[in-house]
Amino acid sequence: MVLSARSRSRSVLVGRTAAAVVAVLAGALTLSACAHSPAKPSGTPSSAATMAAGGGASATPTPTPTPSDPPTPVTLACDQIVTADQLYAFNPNYGADPGYAPKAGSLEKKIADWKGATCGWLNQTSNEVIEIAVAKPPASELESLKNAAVTSSQPVPTYGVPPQIEGYFKPGTAGEVQIFRGPYWIVATSTAFFEPGDPAPLMQNVLANVPAS
Repeated sequence: MVLSARSRSRSVLVGRTAAAVVAVLAGALTLSACAHSPAKPSGTPSSAATMAAGGGASATPTPTPTPSDPPTPVTLACDQIVTADQLYAFNPNYGADPGYAPKAGSLEKKIADWKGATCGWLNQTSNEVIEIAVAKPPASELESLKNAAVTSSQPVPTYGVPPQIEGYFKPGTAGEVQIFRGPYWIVATSTAFFEPGDPAPLMQNVLANVPAS
């Protein structure tokens, strides 16, 4: 039987459609197989990853800081820093204060912590106390102590001739003296010190009694 042109055209179209459907199904099966295929294991970790995980060389240890140089103890007794005769010449009302102790946070307390000598004399009439302390601080601290004195106090050349002797006075409720000579740091504090000249005789005595080096 001979097919008409329209019948032949319809047969070709049906064949192409069937072929297209087969091709789509085959592609879908391929994609499904790829989606369900297990991933291949990666290679061995790189050396960088191993190092990051802590498998490499250990870190360089942090060096321990070198401790600062220690202070030198001052073994002078109070009656060697200011003798009884010198104290009497300054003011006969003063005598040793048996209950004296440096106040927390004071320069005298810092000197005590540095194994320096700390002394107190009590006025038997007014109950005013004169504190005098002598230290040989760590050499590394001496310059910063001088800078602090320059910043907070006024220089007093009459305590001694710079640069061998550097003297300072800070007025206040209690006047404060600081003197630097060689390795020594001398501090004197009292409510009796209103101006730089008030403690000057005692400071001359202390400088005469304390070694120069």
